[in-house]
Amino acid sequence: MGTTDASTSSQRNTPPCFWMQAGVVRRKLCTLDFQCNRCRFDRALRRQADRNQQARMRGWPVHGARGKIVTWEDKLKERPPWQRPCLHHMKGHISFRACTNDYRCANCEFEQYFNDQFRVYTSVIPVNVQSVDGFELPHGVYLHHGHTWLKVEESSEVRVGLDDFALRLMGPPERIDAPLIGKTVRRDAAAFSLHRGNRVARALSPVTGVVTATNPILRENGQAAHRAPYTDGWIARIHAPDLRSDLKQLRLGAEALDFLEAEISGLYEMIESQVGPLATDGGRLGHDIYGGLPQIGWDRLARRFLRS
Repeated sequence: MGTTDASTSSQRNTPPCFWMQAGVVRRKLCTLDFQCNRCRFDRALRRQADRNQQARMRGWPVHGARGKIVTWEDKLKERPPWQRPCLHHMKGHISFRACTNDYRCANCEFEQYFNDQFRVYTSVIPVNVQSVDGFELPHGVYLHHGHTWLKVEESSEVRVGLDDFALRLMGPPERIDAPLIGKTVRRDAAAFSLHRGNRVARALSPVTGVVTATNPILRENGQAAHRAPYTDGWIARIHAPDLRSDLKQLRLGAEALDFLEAEISGLYEMIESQVGPLATDGGRLGHDIYGGLPQIGWDRLARRFLRS
């Protein structure tokens, strides 16, 4: 009886999928917090909707229940404009609000406002934080070879920042600049600027997409990133339309840890080539590596590890 009650309660608290809310399917609950890019059901229905659309464009007949499938966005557009719910209402974030932008959220002013006011100031505390020689990397975070990290949030939205290694390497920044909202960033191209005194280091974007939000705290106090790289230290949110392709170029899990271990070894070699052998007393690198060893060279560190 207890198991049945728990199962019923869990289903009661699970929100309906977009496809169900739009009326494309009779029943489907969302168990992925509306991260549709991870959902096999979403991919399968989109493939079928695309087949149906192609068939209609060619004048071919479509039959049966599958032939009626359209995307949930197109299904909602069949309603009068004032009855088309905003995605944030469908997710349960707000009371009813009509969508005024044909479900093109990347260009929506309210989406921008919502992110600024409600979402971007909240951070998920990472769990299962892993450590390599004292440098931290949370489980589930993707790592770029230029030491920017990426966390998939929902749909094609990601949050990015500089990892613990980069921030300890360059030391506490006075500020970190990001592109303006609405600007396009490209994977492997310089997108973010870390400022310390009169020195500037550029960091690469891990994805291609449009900036939908930036962390205003870092414009005034870059040390927030140094203290908490994966929470308060996020730099930007980006809408990445080709996210699946981008993620294939990033490292996750054991691969990310192996990469980080190799980078730490490379850093030790660089330090020893400049200042001689380090002490072998088991000590670890500090939280301001450049500040403690400025003779290594700011630009040299940025070129070698940030790949900028």
